[in-house]
Amino acid sequence: MSSLFLWLHIAFAIFTIGPVTAATMAAPRVIRNKNVPALQNIQRMTRVYSFGSIGVFVFGLALGAVLGNGVLGRWYMTASMTLFIVAAVMLVIIDRDLRTAVRVLGNEDANDDAKVQNGRIAAISGLLSVIWLVILFLMLVPGS
Repeated sequence: MSSLFLWLHIAFAIFTIGPVTAATMAAPRVIRNKNVPALQNIQRMTRVYSFGSIGVFVFGLALGAVLGNGVLGRWYMTASMTLFIVAAVMLVIIDRDLRTAVRVLGNEDANDDAKVQNGRIAAISGLLSVIWLVILFLMLVPGS
């Protein structure tokens, strides 16, 4: 059972966290180019993959519960779960800003160019990438 949960945990990480990171990192360029259809696609991708990334957390918890021996109580597991929750909140903020940018760029007003959302999405998505790397480090190095 633990090998199944490990496989699902890794599969969800590869197939959800990678695409959501790529989508959020591509959003600022699309906003600068004022490409509303592409931005709508990125917003949809971000939402779908964000929901899918919850599977990483769920199967990680299931794996920790199956392994037992206080695995979930170790410092690096607690730190990575906390960082994952922070990342999830950041994804919600990015999704909100993407929706706002789609609405603003869909306007007929030429003065609205979503600069605020562009900067915030760029900053948060960069920080989000660093958080994913820290979680990866915490899952591989201290536990080996």
